[in-house]
Amino acid sequence: MRVARFAGEDDPQFGVVGDDDGVPTIAVLKGDPLYAGFELTGQKVAVEDVRLLAPVIPRSKVVGIGKNYAKHAAEMGGEVPAEPLVFLKPNTSVVGPGEPIVYPPQTSELHFEGELAVVIGRICKDVPVDDVDKVVFGYTVANDVTARDLQARDGQWARAKGFDSFCPLGPWIETNLDPSDLRVRTALNAETKQDGRTSDMVFSVAEIIAYVSSFMTLLPGDVVLTGTPDGIGPMQVGDTVSVTISGIGTLVNQVVSHD
Repeated sequence: MRVARFAGEDDPQFGVVGDDDGVPTIAVLKGDPLYAGFELTGQKVAVEDVRLLAPVIPRSKVVGIGKNYAKHAAEMGGEVPAEPLVFLKPNTSVVGPGEPIVYPPQTSELHFEGELAVVIGRICKDVPVDDVDKVVFGYTVANDVTARDLQARDGQWARAKGFDSFCPLGPWIETNLDPSDLRVRTALNAETKQDGRTSDMVFSVAEIIAYVSSFMTLLPGDVVLTGTPDGIGPMQVGDTVSVTISGIGTLVNQVVSHD
């Protein structure tokens, strides 16, 4: 099931994305399905008639995992970590499909990082690996935008990964998906830059959620980014970056000037 958050003439709404006689359509839901469940209003709208928004706005946090692909760790000049390398992005960094990535004046080295994102569905702590499926609402596409020079200069990653617009998510949440072997591909201006598979992750989705929940409570709507394949690189103002994950879809954003 694909769950979208969208805006039309009214306030943002949620719905289930489907096909109605060949036309991509959203069946509107009553409220946020994370809290209100899947109750349909009976209304349907064409996808082309609305604007898709970030499918979730984390009420609490975005949790990132660094160097979770061996080749990416190597291109960063480091070893694969012995445990998941955890960092946080503020929820104010989240934007949706089609929304701009703003190039801050503080950096001259803005990078894309396409990756699989996990949306948490219930309050959880100390989740065993075998029970992780019970706390996952679904999966979406993410771009963990990073100011690479600030990351190196600061020695910690809060600023480098925390600017507004540095966490595009979308286009929707897929609730029925096996995350173990998905293709993750990032293109810059239609040229493929990253092309990996989640089967190459050092730590699996289940291992990541179990580890993170061992020291922090995860809340409904929290987003966990699972790391990026090798091939990261710079973006410039005017560039279009698209991240495609098999079984979910494609997230597209354009880089714009801060001015």
